Amino acid sequence: MKFVHMADIHFDSPFVNLSDRDTLGDLKRLEQRSVFKKVIDYIKENNIELFFIAGDLYEHQYVRKSTIEYINNLFEEIPDTKIFISPGNHDPYIKNSYYNKYKWNDNVKIFSSKFEKIELPEIDIYGYGFTDFYCTDCGIEDFSVDDENKTNILVIHSTIDGANLEEMQYNSITRKLLKEKKFDYVATGHIHKMQIYDEPKIVYPGSTVSLGFDELGKHGIIVGEIENKNVDVSFLPLAETEFVEKTIDVTRNKF
Repeated sequence: MKFVHMADIHFDSPFVNLSDRDTLGDLKRLEQRSVFKKVIDYIKENNIELFFIAGDLYEHQYVRKSTIEYINNLFEEIPDTKIFISPGNHDPYIKNSYYNKYKWNDNVKIFSSKFEKIELPEIDIYGYGFTDFYCTDCGIEDFSVDDENKTNILVIHSTIDGANLEEMQYNSITRKLLKEKKFDYVATGHIHKMQIYDEPKIVYPGSTVSLGFDELGKHGIIVGEIENKNVDVSFLPLAETEFVEKTIDVTRNKF
């Protein structure tokens, strides 16, 4: 079974550090839409069955209804793909959020304040979502998978092995605990740099589009395949622009 995993695209971000540089903020918002369309096209062209979005899909404070409609219209183009969204700290599932008040397409599952399980023939997909802008205890300590013989996937926005006080506010979970809970793949988000841990396989795809000068390098999505509890993944760069750091020798220049 094939899947796509993305996180942290932050639709309608104000791009505070870019917006004072002519039209860079507007260009990045256009890039967000263009790259997300690429994600959907990839899903269509490759018959992807599962689509995991691990939080911060949009900016709650700034997102426009037209952007939500744009996202949902693209979801309608992949009716045979099951979409799982785990709200994060920038797009929590709160009373006035679009997750709560908007009618999403039938193939979309949005997780909320309690661990839920979606049962498929050979895979069980669990999910949890932020219901506030902070999360210090999602209740995973008291959670256990129902069938260890199936492939068990967790979709969650989290900080893996968070140590300091700030990290602990964003759903800090240890790798040791996730291994004890018998997950085969953890589709997570929050860290904007791609990271992959093994045993169990815990993956941050990074931000889909670079959000500023502190997010260097290529950005995109994770594509993967699940077979008999084995999960293989690879990184697919899709962002149209890239921030790079260069050192320029100006010692010979005359001023």
